[in-house]
Amino acid sequence: MAAPALLSAPPPMDEDGITPHVRSSPPPPPPGRGLLRGRPPIRVTSEFDSERQLFSHRLSCRVLDGLAKLRLRVHHGAAGGALPPEVALMARNFSVVVDTASRGAVLRGSTDLSGSLRLRAAHNTKEGLGEVAVTTNLGDSPCKIELSSLVPPDGLPRATFVFPNGEVSFKEKKLDEGDRILSVNGLVKSHVLNGVCTALYNDNVMNIKYRYKDDELSFIPSLTLPSNALSFAFKRQLTPSDKFSYRYNFDTNYWSAVYKGKASKHVKWKAGYESDERLGWASLWIGDAGGKTKEAPLKSKIQLMLKVPQDNIHNSTVMFRVKKRWDF
Repeated sequence: MAAPALLSAPPPMDEDGITPHVRSSPPPPPPGRGLLRGRPPIRVTSEFDSERQLFSHRLSCRVLDGLAKLRLRVHHGAAGGALPPEVALMARNFSVVVDTASRGAVLRGSTDLSGSLRLRAAHNTKEGLGEVAVTTNLGDSPCKIELSSLVPPDGLPRATFVFPNGEVSFKEKKLDEGDRILSVNGLVKSHVLNGVCTALYNDNVMNIKYRYKDDELSFIPSLTLPSNALSFAFKRQLTPSDKFSYRYNFDTNYWSAVYKGKASKHVKWKAGYESDERLGWASLWIGDAGGKTKEAPLKSKIQLMLKVPQDNIHNSTVMFRVKKRWDF
């Protein structure tokens, strides 16, 4: 066994009997506590919304050797009064979200059974309701079929047929009079005249939308049947950093216009007008408005917004939102 450092042999002397200078090594760092040793990185994201006067905090970290993520959400008002927190454990094929206010939890899970057969399940412990779904491919084709049912069952299961250009679903629907009918919903997409036409059918209402888009222009007319409600949206890329969009509904005469500009990826501004509320507004974003906090400079996002009512300019309001992330 090697001798301890304190009992090692003294340093050699020179010919005059004087001990030469010995450069001592820096002392080792103090050992960390066992509880903190190997601690996974912790991420804290805080957000404040001046309109709702609400602080929101989210704490998350990886657990179980990175196989799952533990998340804690806490909300409290600017004047005090914290709301019950929400705790969640999320993995690739399983998640559980606990609502401490209702003392309930929502459990979700999925797994591959055999071949292309996949099982999904969800359960709400507070309401005692759940859902089970089985999905499989039809041979070697890209088409799929899914059967899903509530737990406990409430009528026939729902069948959904998915194909490359859309999907069709059949389910049993209960009317107010107590009768049950078979309801058919569907979505179909197709390329027409250098654009994409989409037909959505849901509860006896069909919406037909056509979208044309190139590098500078987007034009989206939409028709709803049987009400014959017609609307269209128009978007124009003025310059690589400026865009203008306009929307109009013929049945309500509602219209809106928005101008967007950006100085860089992380500095953007918008200005618009809403005719139904007779409201003009302008906002400034520092940080990617549609991205995550980690993509923003200094891991933060800031939004300033000014709202100016047309009927009462003196009642204008200024709102702001701040979102900040820390990694420990």
